[in-house]
Amino acid sequence: MHAVAPSRPNPAVGLARAVALVLLTVLALSGVCAAPARAADGDVTWTVRTASNDFGNDRSSFGYSVNPGGKTEDAMVVANHGTTALTLAVYSADGFTTDKGQLDLLTRDKKSRSVGAWVRAAHETVTVAPGKTVQVPFTVSVPGDATPGDYVGGILTSLGQPDDAEGIAVDRRLGIRIKLRVSGALRPKLAVEDLHVSYGGSAGPFARGDATVTYSLHNTGNALLSGTQKVTVTGPFGTFSTDAGAVAAPPELLPGERWKVTVPVHEVTPAFRLAATVTVTPVLTDAAGSTTALRPVVATASGWAVPWTLTLLVVLVLAAVVVAVVLTRRGRARRKRLEDERVREAVSRALREETGQRA
Repeated sequence: MHAVAPSRPNPAVGLARAVALVLLTVLALSGVCAAPARAADGDVTWTVRTASNDFGNDRSSFGYSVNPGGKTEDAMVVANHGTTALTLAVYSADGFTTDKGQLDLLTRDKKSRSVGAWVRAAHETVTVAPGKTVQVPFTVSVPGDATPGDYVGGILTSLGQPDDAEGIAVDRRLGIRIKLRVSGALRPKLAVEDLHVSYGGSAGPFARGDATVTYSLHNTGNALLSGTQKVTVTGPFGTFSTDAGAVAAPPELLPGERWKVTVPVHEVTPAFRLAATVTVTPVLTDAAGSTTALRPVVATASGWAVPWTLTLLVVLVLAAVVVAVVLTRRGRARRKRLEDERVREAVSRALREETGQRA
């Protein structure tokens, strides 16, 4: 459980102020720790944790498997560690993966379509006396026409406070992740899309260079998926194979999400035509936390890797050879022409001498 990044309604606030406000809260929600979620700022003095019940004790997050049309009930515990009473808003929101690979939750002004719409707290606000805790019950109600698969969101507590320095409201949020699996056929599927390979080249005529392989991972199935990745670059007919080495695993992608990947490959031989092969092995995590590797997905794309310096050198050598051959042939033709003229002159002179003697 972690705190969720603050939301602010005024998008025109300066960068310096934005950085300062980010430092006032803890960014959310990977659910990797069993300790209560706690705000980083000293002014925010409450924590949230999962309730102890039939689902378990000291859970790091909420997780359920519910049939379409089914319901389940649970609770979140809010503790006030401050010296004054706190009145907090309570609401739920859909989750999404940020560009940095972290799970975050939609702000309250954004419309939720799954977990955020299906989870409802018993009360929209909760008041917690100083030094006390309050249990906040909530219900998960899955629509009868819900598509089977995995959904991620969270339940949050929020404290809106005015910021006199900027004249805006600052919304500090603390929440807990909810992972929901709607029963039915699970179809995990990960696709490699928009695969490209480019070659940077090198100044040395016989030196190797760096290639860059880019692609997108697209979760086209209905289950949460991560995976392992392998990238290899080869020359024509599989020659000059170069492995990119260890490639960082992507974050766990929600159904429908995409993740852009850029992989540098060093010491690539410029063999004029390169082939980049990406092998991704999807990894599925079940409710117990166990992982299963699925059938690998393989994609290939080609690109040019022309060794321009070497090509120029070869062109210059060939040009020099051509020039030498032409000059040699011209020299031979000139010598032959001179020799023919000398022979003709000698023959002509001999004929003239013979004619003079007869006369």
